[in-house]
Amino acid sequence: MKKTLAFIILISFGNWSHAQIPLPNNLEEGYPRMYITQSGKKDLQKTIKKETWAKEVLEGIHNRIDAHVERHVEDPEWMVSRLQMYWKTKSTNIYVDGINYSHADGEAPVPTVRFVGSRDYTTPYGTPKLEDILPYMDDPRGLYLPNRSKDGNPFEWVDPSKTGRIIYSINEQIIELARDAAFIYWLENDERYAKFAYDIIHTYLEGMSYRSEPIDLLNGHIQTLVGFTNFQVIHENVLIDVAELYDYLHQYIEASHAENIPMYDKTIKRWTDQIIKNGVPQNNWNLHQAKTILKAAMVLQDNKNYEDGKGREYYIDYILNKTSARQWSLTKFMEFAYDFNTGVWAECPGYAQGVTKDLTHFISDFDNTFDHNILPYTLVIPKAVKMLPQYLFPNGQTVAFGDSNYGDIYTDAFTDLIRVAQKNKDEALEKEFTGLYRLFNKDSEGSGKGKGKPRADISSFFQSKPLEINPKYPEGNIGDYITQTFYAPNVSWHVQRMGTGKDGMMVSLNASLGNHMHANGINMELYGKGFVQGADPGKGAGYLQPIYLEFYSQFPAHNTVMVDGVSSYTEMFSNHAFDLMGEYPKSEQKDGYYPNITYSDVYFLEPETRSDQSRLVSTIKTGATTGYYVDIFRSKKQRKGDKFHDYFYHNLGQSMEILDADGKPLNLTPSEEMAFAGGFLYAFDYQWDKKSIKTNNDYQAQWKIDRPEGEEDVFMNLWMKGSENREIFSLKSPPNKAFKGNSGLPYDVDKAPYLTFNARQFGEAWEHPFVSVYEPFTSTEGKSITSIKSFDDENGSKDFVGLNIISKSGREDFVFSTTNNKTAKYKQISTDATYALIGNEKNGDFVLFMGNGKQLNANGYKISASEIGNVVLEFKQGELLLNNEVPVTITYKNIETKFNVDGLRKIKL
Repeated sequence: MKKTLAFIILISFGNWSHAQIPLPNNLEEGYPRMYITQSGKKDLQKTIKKETWAKEVLEGIHNRIDAHVERHVEDPEWMVSRLQMYWKTKSTNIYVDGINYSHADGEAPVPTVRFVGSRDYTTPYGTPKLEDILPYMDDPRGLYLPNRSKDGNPFEWVDPSKTGRIIYSINEQIIELARDAAFIYWLENDERYAKFAYDIIHTYLEGMSYRSEPIDLLNGHIQTLVGFTNFQVIHENVLIDVAELYDYLHQYIEASHAENIPMYDKTIKRWTDQIIKNGVPQNNWNLHQAKTILKAAMVLQDNKNYEDGKGREYYIDYILNKTSARQWSLTKFMEFAYDFNTGVWAECPGYAQGVTKDLTHFISDFDNTFDHNILPYTLVIPKAVKMLPQYLFPNGQTVAFGDSNYGDIYTDAFTDLIRVAQKNKDEALEKEFTGLYRLFNKDSEGSGKGKGKPRADISSFFQSKPLEINPKYPEGNIGDYITQTFYAPNVSWHVQRMGTGKDGMMVSLNASLGNHMHANGINMELYGKGFVQGADPGKGAGYLQPIYLEFYSQFPAHNTVMVDGVSSYTEMFSNHAFDLMGEYPKSEQKDGYYPNITYSDVYFLEPETRSDQSRLVSTIKTGATTGYYVDIFRSKKQRKGDKFHDYFYHNLGQSMEILDADGKPLNLTPSEEMAFAGGFLYAFDYQWDKKSIKTNNDYQAQWKIDRPEGEEDVFMNLWMKGSENREIFSLKSPPNKAFKGNSGLPYDVDKAPYLTFNARQFGEAWEHPFVSVYEPFTSTEGKSITSIKSFDDENGSKDFVGLNIISKSGREDFVFSTTNNKTAKYKQISTDATYALIGNEKNGDFVLFMGNGKQLNANGYKISASEIGNVVLEFKQGELLLNNEVPVTITYKNIETKFNVDGLRKIKL
């Protein structure tokens, strides 16, 4: 009934994003209140006595803090003195010079909290152990830290601006210990723990009460980002630790130090206001800021208890319903970046998954804290969670374009929605997400428990306790969540896949739309034989490091085409999408299509050189374990005057060979042509061991993943059509940093050169496109393709592409690609399709595929349509099957038969 009412309320607003999310009623007045109330203490104590997991969590917390608490009894200054404060100078004003700390001035009556060293966390210095930190360290020489770049890691004095986030990390570590002690005090009533926690938090919050907002001497963008402890308000997580500490210690403070409560509350409010004032609302920052604001708000008193009227209701309402320049309401935030049709968040996959996970966690946490379910007011969330499997390659790794890594999908969002469903007795929601959870957590079968051992952390008692899986809800159907094609226009991403596991196939194309994206044109990730072989390289280093800015985020690091050596545009928050001109089957189509062919045709305007770029990619499955990819990339400048176009392709493996069409090594010689010198991108100078050869003939490149003895080696073979004015290169690129660990690979991927092939077409590459056939194979099976040859259009079209591909099974394929729907002809085949495939099996079976065309004549059949569209006609075991997305007429032996639009079905002519 509650959910129905909520839905009616949303509909009544017309656009749900303008609906107000109601605030929770009956807010807890006492402390603690964040994860548990005083009334829940006995139940928690019973749980700890009864449940092994809870007992182990508590023991782990004790093991972490007991020695520090015991020492504090005899030496109360030891831990406090290791806080990073302006102990002597007592500075109040902080000045930064862009992304680095500059200096501090002003003087408070007490020591104040130090500001972090730099926005760029990259530093050769390490965070020392607590026992190695100099007490009361406030020295004009800077900080005394270990230098990790030198043998023996000697301690040195170093200016704060060169220390990354070490200052913040030390303080956070100490505050977390105090938080744990506060919790133990509340649970066990041992005042030693309260004294330890109080001495730390009082020193810290009193010092923070005198601190002012940092000032950027450059008066730049940084001024809109800074918090009280960090260059970015998104990283003010220590305020969450402070709030949790304050929550558990509040009873002690009320009894022993009540006079300080107004100062503590005022400080927390100022800190929270700073987070609202600064930041970036249009991406994941907004949510991370909201999470921090919520925790801070929860330990404040009601609005009526403050002169400015800003208490916990004010801040809770702010993150749910209010919008200011740099902090948007929850509803506006979701409306801005979620595609409500697909459920995709408008950032690269790693960050997008993180936002969805954090949102479900926020919803679950909000419900647990306030007994108030806001999921009905966030209608896109279930769809956003259900789409997560669309990120997966056949081996279970996610796509990783932009600032992402290859790895498992985040299943935390599944468990969050299961918990919300269980708490609110929503059986349909629980069934849906239990089924999805079981798909990716096989070890939960039959146990009734979710996987994983809770961490020795306070949150494990409330947020991460073992998930109870209802055994009556079965595993879901993977076909409900992963489709053969998927298109997300808000991140300009298109995926084509077939099958799962080693013999599955998948290609992922992306442009640069949304946050944490790279300047990569039409970028391709390619799967083969158990590995994402044509993988994205990751971000390589911190976002402010030269190698990220000049290489990893730029065209030459990706599988794309670069124009005149200068193609580039803004990385990170980017606004350069491709247009999807054609695809088969339709995005998210679950049945009714021919399963052994996919294609996509995308157009991209490369802005730096104003170039038209078109990429057509097809997957063709030729057998249970065999198949290949066709990649046709056309590129030309609109204003002509093309110097050259570079086709880059990077593939995993310890070795790469450049071969002629017959498989004989080509004699490449050292070359310095691909370099920054000459007015090109810096990215060229990050590549090395450059060799090249000029040739007009067809050629191949082959990569080998050399696996240990007893395991089959894995290969990727690239055949490319030759062309006039073509030069081909072998290159070594900086390592691929996108894999977590080695992901089953037999070498250190993150340390080895990323072996790179480049084809350079001098002049335009539209009538001389890059025409490639990729075949992954293993040493056990060998190649399935025995011959690839190109052919010309008998009608004389210059930008036509024709391929004749013969497999060792006897299958013979003909590939046609035209532009502007010009009719092309070769022997007895003609078509005006953007893409066509005629596949003839040795036993007489065949498939005729017409992509974005009106007519196809082949094998005695004439397919005619009155409008451009996709049609598949298959002859198999004496029967005809047809899938036509437009009305068609099929003529065979002079007999015409008309067919309306329908899915794949048997037909008779």
